[in-house]
This record gives sequence, C-alpha cells and structure tokens, in this order.
Amino acid sequence: MSGKLTAPGVHVGWPRLVGIVNVTEDSFSDGGRYLATADALDHARRLRGEGADVIELGPAASHPGAAAVTADEEWQRLAPVIDHLIAADIPVSVDSFRADTQRFAAARGARYLNDIRGFPHEDMYEALAASDCWLVVMHSIQRDAPATKVATDPAAVMAGIEQFFAQRLAALQSAGVRPDRLIIDPGLGYFLGSNPTPSLAVLAGIGYLKARFGLPVLVSPSRKSFLRTLTAREVAHTGPASLAAELYAAWQGVDYIRTHDVAALKDALTVLNALAEQ
Repeated sequence: MSGKLTAPGVHVGWPRLVGIVNVTEDSFSDGGRYLATADALDHARRLRGEGADVIELGPAASHPGAAAVTADEEWQRLAPVIDHLIAADIPVSVDSFRADTQRFAAARGARYLNDIRGFPHEDMYEALAASDCWLVVMHSIQRDAPATKVATDPAAVMAGIEQFFAQRLAALQSAGVRPDRLIIDPGLGYFLGSNPTPSLAVLAGIGYLKARFGLPVLVSPSRKSFLRTLTAREVAHTGPASLAAELYAAWQGVDYIRTHDVAALKDALTVLNALAEQ
C-alpha cells in the first residue's frame, strides 16, 4: 500500500497497516478467539484481504494481570500459523519479548520482531544484527515487566521516552543493527500509565519523535485503555474511538499503525485521502 494524504499546508504519509492476530487465551480484546490454528489463519487471511500490509502474531498477552507463558508455549502457538503465512508469502511480525522466541521467529521467516521491552538483552544483539528482521523497539514505563496500572506524570513520561530511545537505539546500532532496520514505538495505554494524558501527548508528538530519531514510528492505539477511560466504553465498544486515534496518528505522519480492525482503518484512510485532495 502506498500513497499520500495531502491538504493545504499539510503533508501526511499513508501508514503501513499491521493486522493483529492474538494466538492467546487471555488477550484483553479477543482472548481465546484465535488460539486454534485454523481460527488464527482464517483471521489472518481476512485481515490481509482487508488491506493489512503485515500480520502480527502475538503468542502471549501483556496486559495487567496476563498469565505468564513459557517460550515453549509461545513456539507451539506460533509454529503452525507462521509456517502457513510464510508459505503464502504474507509478511509476518511476531510480538514477543522472549529472546528464544525472537530467534525462533527469525529462523522461521518472520520479517518483523516486536519487543514490548525494547530488546533489553545485549547477549541477543549479535543475532539481531545478523538477522534480516526489522525490529520494533517499544518503550514502556515498566521497562522489563508486563503492563501495570500506575499513575504517571506526563512530562516525566515524555522525557523518559526520549531518554530510553537515545540509549537503546545507540546500543543496538553499536552492536551492528543497521538503522534502516529499526522502528520505534513509544507505547500507549497502560504502557505509559493509567491516566490518558501521556498517550494523548505521545500521539501529538509523533512528528517530533520522527524528527528526533530519524526512524519510522509505529503506534497501536487500537482498543487501548486510554480510549476506554476517555469514552467510558468497554473494549467491545471502542471501535469509533480507536479509529479516531488512528486517523489522528496518520495525520501526524506515523509510518505504521497496528490495529485490530484493518478494514475500518483502510476505508477511513481512503476517504480521508480523497477529501484531502480536494
């Protein structure tokens, strides 16, 4: 997918769309729905048909209270799904903070590795540098732990994001990871705190992050906690709020949007593109 959204005095890129397939029992939005291989593959193919550029497989949940999953369990959930998608030439991302699962996914043919802990394990850097995968380096206030419900100061969060990326990206590049294989994700929702303000500030600051680090930015506002707080809606009713946040991110020039609802976002971008050309 390619193209531009333009308006008088405004330039906005058309982001690549990353469709989410959770092969888990307890993901906050759709736990258990795609745990069976056949269901996961059907959903992945549907998202691809709706316009997903990349299918991201999540073998373990990361929300507050999520059950711990071993590397073995992650591999068992991933293997049959990733193999079928790779055989069909569908670009795959794997969302795991486990170094062993990242090695497994890279060897299996994944094109992207997404780490909610931002690749903290330096003993993994040589393997990452030798791989062909793009790395989604995600920031979270928890650093080396799952998401938690913690009140945070927005100014401190924003300063922490900048400091985190400055240090982590330097470490990865010093170890031989090429900058053209790096994508940054500042985190949203509980990864920034229980209050919505840091998430709103991050979305408004996408342009600054792109300019500061010179790298593509990925965001994933879809169904996140800050939207549920703002709208007082349950997860099942956050579609309009998710779409609003995703369109705002596109207007800010984000490069990748990770979403549960590819069809809605693609249609909305198509209309926004047509309107912006008037």
